[in-house]
Amino acid sequence: MTRSLSIDDIEALFMRHGNKTYEDANGEPVTTLEHSLQCAQLAEWAHADETLVAAAFLHDLRQFISTEGEGADASDEALTLPQLVHSFGPAVTEPIRLHMAARRYLAAVDLDYRKSLSPTALQMQGGPMSADEAETFETTPYAMDAVQLRRWDELAKVPGHRTPPLDYYLALLEDLQRSMADRDKLEVGPQTVT
Repeated sequence: MTRSLSIDDIEALFMRHGNKTYEDANGEPVTTLEHSLQCAQLAEWAHADETLVAAAFLHDLRQFISTEGEGADASDEALTLPQLVHSFGPAVTEPIRLHMAARRYLAAVDLDYRKSLSPTALQMQGGPMSADEAETFETTPYAMDAVQLRRWDELAKVPGHRTPPLDYYLALLEDLQRSMADRDKLEVGPQTVT
């Protein structure tokens, strides 16, 4: 059974790996922590709900976990998602899972976006979606959240940009965990009236 990631686990991952240079095709000089904080801040500035802000903050956590020797490719969202879903649910994990597919979707529906991508990198990810794939993607739950996450991900690479600190977003995650636990306690199964 997959173990959930606690807030302490998430903090420890950021503390161990957050100072590494963010790997990006343009070689932008920001750390992975700066990138995550900027992405979450962009979500807040867009008035996204807390679950999408959390997704923006956590979207690249998989890179840290694969570095920890889990034996998976760093591009594999499937590594982190089972560990996060128990704590945060699909409103957080589905945009993360879909944000790489969102790049292919945007390349199919937004010509300016497609032109901004390296053709080689886009082809390595499967190229732009076909019209049928894009239509199917649009109807997938949380797909449009993933598209927004993808756009923030592309913008969150500004060297020296000021953001709230790590503790600010860890507190948001704690609030989300608490509210999920409270919802679970309140859920009542079917009742029979006689």
